[in-house]
Amino acid sequence: MNKLQLDPGWTVVFAGDSVTDGGHRTDPTGLGNTYVRDIAEDLGDNRPRIVNTGTSGNRAVDLVARWSTDILALEPSLVSILIGINDTWRRYDKFDPTTVEAYEASYRELLAPLQCPLVLVEPFLLQVKPEHAEWREDLDPKIEVVRKLAVEYDAILVPADAELNKLAASVGAATLADDGVHPSAAGHEALADLWQHYVLAP
Repeated sequence: MNKLQLDPGWTVVFAGDSVTDGGHRTDPTGLGNTYVRDIAEDLGDNRPRIVNTGTSGNRAVDLVARWSTDILALEPSLVSILIGINDTWRRYDKFDPTTVEAYEASYRELLAPLQCPLVLVEPFLLQVKPEHAEWREDLDPKIEVVRKLAVEYDAILVPADAELNKLAASVGAATLADDGVHPSAAGHEALADLWQHYVLAP
């Protein structure tokens, strides 16, 4: 898909987990304190309606369970999805893995009913802790699923894992996310910049 010009009349929906959430339910603006707010502020006053539907702790299967009520009911003009790090994390902290096949099946359930432009953001991990190297065995195949689905569904891919790790090599991983998963203010700003770079037409 080519880069997009966002129409002020559109409804742009961001779906995901805590990386997207940012406490948006208790934020009077509804945006939360994440890259979603950064994007909205960068777009300025003449922007589309931006809706944050991120929910902390969600895995892909959790998005499926609330897709109709939380996303499809909004009749979105554009949907941006960032999901997957919890599908990996729960294997290591709760011994509750999500197979690559199950992750892909859930992701396909998200994409199938959508009839609008799509943005798929790679789930990402910055190596802050030694054990994060082990997580790569689980996460990397899931990132490949997202890349494959972006091609199949003619979606815009935001290569967040590749680009944030490249940036981390110069500024330090903990600068972008002190636990490797949840971005700092600088990390959210970097993610917002990546999203705009890959999604928005000049």
